[in-house]
Amino acid sequence: MGLLVPVIGVLIVLVILGMIAAMIISNEKARKQRVLSVIRGRGGDTKNEDGSRRNQRDKRRAEIAKKLKEGEAEEEKSSKKKATMTQRLRQAGIPITAKQFWLFSVLLGVLLALVVKLLGWNDFVVLMAFITGLLGVPRFVLRHLTKKRQKKFLEEFPDALEAMVRLLKAGMPVSEAIAMAGREFEGPVGEEMMQIYDAQKVGIPLPEAVLEASRRMPITEMQMFATGIAIQAQTGSSLSEVLTNLARVIRARFRLKRKVQALSAEAKASAMIIGSLPFLVGLGLYFINQDYLAYLFNTTAGIIMVSLSAVWMMIGIMVMKIMINFKV
Repeated sequence: MGLLVPVIGVLIVLVILGMIAAMIISNEKARKQRVLSVIRGRGGDTKNEDGSRRNQRDKRRAEIAKKLKEGEAEEEKSSKKKATMTQRLRQAGIPITAKQFWLFSVLLGVLLALVVKLLGWNDFVVLMAFITGLLGVPRFVLRHLTKKRQKKFLEEFPDALEAMVRLLKAGMPVSEAIAMAGREFEGPVGEEMMQIYDAQKVGIPLPEAVLEASRRMPITEMQMFATGIAIQAQTGSSLSEVLTNLARVIRARFRLKRKVQALSAEAKASAMIIGSLPFLVGLGLYFINQDYLAYLFNTTAGIIMVSLSAVWMMIGIMVMKIMINFKV
């Protein structure tokens, strides 16, 4: 009993000290909030008004963040889907159908196989020539044309955005600004802008038309443009400011890409030399002494060795490509 009274007294003192500390901390937080309000230009009499403004700003930021997340999810979902041949032809700007492309590929494969057969090669080389003409050369040309079109688009896209900004500041509607940019610029930029304008004329909403254009031109800059148009349509933000910032970002990305290309040019040249050296040496030996290489193509063991060597060469080339391919 004599020990219980001091323990209870100590507990009461600790509770009182805790309450005092909590009050001090609460008052200190309130003081800091008042100081921050004064620094930000907020007075106590405008607390409710500032609270409503903060709520509106937070709501608008939440809407923008939600739209960005939806755009990223859509972009990730579309990137996982493998593009069809029709979409690839549209991306390359080739005005033919997928059936016409495959027909041309078959004809090219048959032509290469006939040429190799007339040169006296065996059936294995003839088969490889047919596969190369069917799946290799047409796809390589298609990929080259797509990259060339995208590069030309990026060179003129910032100028088109700045022209649209000037038209918007002059009071022109968004659709007319896009149409004007499509008429003033030639090449891929003019084509895509006119297709966006034509799609809008037939009743497709502007965000959906621009999103479809980003599928025809699957580059990050065009996807950023589509996201900016979609955000402006839902939140009502200043489109001219969005396009100005976008043009600035695209120019900065373009400069960074050029810098990366310049810094990686030596590594790419080395990879090209190393990758082409076996083929060049084999071609030189073939013209110097055909019988020396005949064993590799006329016997089963030689065909197996050539096939394994080709597989390892492709693996090495892919590894070197991954090592020197810097994405910006």
